[in-house]
Amino acid sequence: MNFSTFCFEKAGIDHAQAISDLINLTYRGTTGWTTEAAIIQGDRTSRQEIEAAMMNPSGHFFVINRLSTLTACIYIASEKEHAYIGFFSVHPSLQGQGFGSYMLEQAEMFARDSLCARKFVLFVISQRPELIAFYQRRGYRDAGRIEAFPSYLGVPKIAGLTIEYLEKNALLC
Repeated sequence: MNFSTFCFEKAGIDHAQAISDLINLTYRGTTGWTTEAAIIQGDRTSRQEIEAAMMNPSGHFFVINRLSTLTACIYIASEKEHAYIGFFSVHPSLQGQGFGSYMLEQAEMFARDSLCARKFVLFVISQRPELIAFYQRRGYRDAGRIEAFPSYLGVPKIAGLTIEYLEKNALLC
């Protein structure tokens, strides 16, 4: 797909509800390969959580819109010498078309070039091998850190859920 016609742009507070809706659809909806509905119930986020992240002075939300639909979003927060990546979502009807790879590349470039991040860090649910593989194909590796599933991400439908951190070294700015 030719992404030159899409605008990777910084999100404003007026995007908060649409971002929350997209994230919940992506991770708790019934379609798309990123859904976690079989293992987690409840919303993944809320408008209030997105607004709070937007108010973080070291945080940056980016979006892509297509035909007046929020297509994808991603959040980057500068933390010391690394950039935390989160709230990464692509509309389920548009998954598998390269939007995710494009968003991640753009976010990494922003973090490296504008925030001088030396490393990118994110977490995934350990029981999602297909999601871990997506990041591994893009250069992310196990950071050696596994934690109990945090309650703010929803209610587990299966016992023993964990999250694991992945990281990728960035080229120096």
